[in-house]
Amino acid sequence: MGVKSFAIKQYDQAIMTTTKTQTERYAGFPRRVRVVPVPAPLLSSLLSEIDDLAELKCTLRVIALLSRKRGHPRFVTLREMQADESLARAIPAGNGAKTADLIERALGGAVKRGTLAFAIVGADGGRQPIFGLNSELDRNALERLAQEPPEWLKRNAEPPPIHPADRPNVFELYEQNIGILSPMIADALREAEDMYPEEWIEDAIDEAVKQNKRSWRYVSAILERWERDGRGRWLSDGAPGMAGRY
Repeated sequence: MGVKSFAIKQYDQAIMTTTKTQTERYAGFPRRVRVVPVPAPLLSSLLSEIDDLAELKCTLRVIALLSRKRGHPRFVTLREMQADESLARAIPAGNGAKTADLIERALGGAVKRGTLAFAIVGADGGRQPIFGLNSELDRNALERLAQEPPEWLKRNAEPPPIHPADRPNVFELYEQNIGILSPMIADALREAEDMYPEEWIEDAIDEAVKQNKRSWRYVSAILERWERDGRGRWLSDGAPGMAGRY
């Protein structure tokens, strides 16, 4: 036990070297760090298959940007990705290639691999690709957008601004108020976002907390009841008998 393994010695040496050269190290994740759900296969089977670092970075950045958007359908444009400062720092220009071209090539690799889906929208002269996850929900949404794009896309204008980072999304709200965000719960939340207004999900989580029924089953039951019977009838201040129904 008193003899350090080679790996531990190497680790100690790396820490000492980092300290000596004053290379910046990440300070660590803050206590209330923003959570971005990532599809489980991307962290398991696909992790060993993706051999292009730029492709992996672009895929993760698409997921991050999608998680910050509100309303539906959610997507990112090629222009958004090429203008993204974080991505530009992560994929610098080199070997005669511009960053914008490297990003477009990496996104094409993700589409070819099957992690991202895309559609072409806009009028002639202003056509551009938009991207989402390669899921059934996103593929259907992208197909609809290709047929009927929003007005700002028709004009080839800039996308609406992403909501401020200090306003938590439903995934963060769930973890902060209900419990651990498992892959199954993350999928259920994504499906709920496509079925209900985001305000409903936020209010349903708040309702579950007020009733001390901290589970997705309870939150989901609230949403289903609001959809069936009307939302106004089942808020906590107007339904004293609701607790215990689920």
